[in-house]
This record gives sequence, structure tokens and C-alpha cells, in this order.
Amino acid sequence: MDKRIVFATTNDLSHDQRMIRICTSLAAHGFEVTLVGRQLPESRPLEKRNYGQTRLKPFFRRGKLFYIEYNIRLFFFLLRQNWDAVCGIDLDTLAPCFLMAEIKGKPCVYDAHEYFSEVPEVQHRPLTKAVWEGLARLLVPRIRYACTVGPMLARALTERYGTDFRVIRNVPYSQPFHLGKTGPSPGPFVVLYQGVLNEGRGLEVAIGAVAGMDDVQLVLCGEGDLSARLRALAERLKVGEKVVFKGKLPPEQLRSETPKAHVGLNLLGNNGLNYYFSLANKAFDYIQAGVPAICMDFPEYSALNEKYKVFHLLDSLSVEQLSTALTKLKSDREYLNELRMNCLKAAKDLTWEREEKKLLALWKEVFNGSEVSQ
Repeated sequence: MDKRIVFATTNDLSHDQRMIRICTSLAAHGFEVTLVGRQLPESRPLEKRNYGQTRLKPFFRRGKLFYIEYNIRLFFFLLRQNWDAVCGIDLDTLAPCFLMAEIKGKPCVYDAHEYFSEVPEVQHRPLTKAVWEGLARLLVPRIRYACTVGPMLARALTERYGTDFRVIRNVPYSQPFHLGKTGPSPGPFVVLYQGVLNEGRGLEVAIGAVAGMDDVQLVLCGEGDLSARLRALAERLKVGEKVVFKGKLPPEQLRSETPKAHVGLNLLGNNGLNYYFSLANKAFDYIQAGVPAICMDFPEYSALNEKYKVFHLLDSLSVEQLSTALTKLKSDREYLNELRMNCLKAAKDLTWEREEKKLLALWKEVFNGSEVSQ
């Protein structure tokens, strides 16, 4: 009988590209997979995939009441299901996954997409941070199988909690149809940001930089806690068509939108270890689409750039620094094209088709060396 795995996340399933890749790969290799997430009022209908999908519908949308309610709902969902292993995605789903695995005598895997107790949202809330860190110190050392998105974060989490974290990077599927793209499209110099519109992503800085430049357009693909504030800022600065809000796009549409950009943005404030050790999927998405990106000079991006030279790195996050970088990339087309060509070369290495081998090895070990069908 196929091994049954339940993955639990608090995300909207339609937009979680990492989980779509993970679940698709495992289902294609003989596992029976169910992905559990949350239902939001704006959630799109789920697309049919080769694995099961379930959305829980909490009454509360954010804050401590949301996490309490969602974890209770997830606990009882897991209680009713038959499964052979469960995987908690980030710390906000780990407690019910761990408890139910203990009750049923099944393996529990932890996939840390973030350094949860170090995210910017809790940096200035000491009690909230203490609660999440206390939960991590209680549960993570008792987890045998764990993974995360990058080497630096894996090292930091392993040192703090004593559990060995494997690395399964957030790289996309190969997209050979982009490899023929040799230059930017005509029209304004398009600067793309894809991802959630949340604190610490440098989005106010990006709008401020573009506001003072000619023939440059900032395209924001995503929504988040700062959506209303950023739209108000754009209106206050009277940027007109210089800033375009595309909203939250499904992954397939986002993959079509990305190659239209001249430059991608992956900006982060140095607001805690989560961002400092980050290795965002958008960095790899830009590379795969042949789009150079402006990133922070943090360890993971510096290491990637040393090997592939695909980013323009910023020492610090400010309107002045970003404006200077955009001016350099916009005016020096030889430099821009060099980065673009490097992206197209790196795209051949940084693919999910290669990375999924690590995923399959992990889950084969979870099930004590059970055979994985090819």
C-alpha cells in the first residue's frame, strides 16, 4: 500500500509554490499525499492536482486567536484521517502535527520555511517571541526528521535546537522556453517584485526609489499586511503608472509575468536572523526566468552570487542605494545583459528536477528505507 503523508500549512494552497512542488513530486513517486491549508475569503478555487487538497476555514484571520483556532481545527482533522506520516510546515502548525504523531505512533517531519521566532513581525513583541521560541525549544529537539530552505538557516536551526536540518532549496522547475530570451522588452524599465507585501521587504523603499526616476515602472505581484498602506503611499507620492499593483497571481500566471521584467527585487531589512539567513524562492524564480535581481548582501545571496554572478547586491536598504542600483542597471545595458546571460546559465543548475532528489531521499529515510517507485 502507498505511504500516506499529510502536509499541514497555514498558507493558501493556491499560491504556495514550494508545497505544490513538494506534493507533486512525492505523489508522482508513489506516495499518497494530502496538503492541508487555510480558506480565505479571497481564496481562488483549487486547481486539480495529483495529490489531495483540503482547506480549513477558521473564523479568525490573524493574531493569537487565529493560531489557537487553526491548531485546534488541524488537531481534529489529523485525528480523523488515516496517515503514515505528518509534516508540519513552519512552527505555527508543528504542535498539532507532533501531538497527533505521538498519539498515533507515526513519524512527524518538520519543514521550516522560516526562522519563526526571528521573523520581523515578532521582533518588537517580546512576549509573542518568547511563546514561539518556547514552543520551538519544546518540540523541535524531539523531531527526528527536519528540513529547511537554505544552508545558513539549516546551520542556525541545527545549532540552536540540536536537530539535524537537511537542505531542500526553493528552486523552481526548469523552464527551457525562457532560455531564448536575450534582452529586455521595449518600453519602460520594468522592476518586478513578487511575493507577499509584508513588513521588512523594502517595498516602501522601492516605491520611493521609483517615484524619483523617469521611464521606470515598479510592478508588485502579491498582497499582504501592507497592501493598503503601500497603495496609499503610491497615491500620496502621485506615482501614477510608475507603480502597478497586480495583486496575488496564481503560480502559472506569475511564471508568465516574471520574464517581462528587466530586473527583479528581493529586498530585505536586516530585521532579525530570519531575513539575514533567508534564501527566498523569488531569487531562484528570477534566475530561472533570465531576470537579474537586486538582492541584499546577506550570506546566502552573496554565496550564490560568488558562484553565478546573477545579482546586484546592496550593502544596506535605502532609497538612495536602490536608486543608485536601478540607475546603474538601467543605464549600463552591457552589465545588465551580462547578469542576464549568467542567469540563463545558472538556470540549468538551479532546478527542482535536481533538488527533488534530496526530498525523495529524506522521505525514503522517514519510512525506514521503503522503496520509492520511479
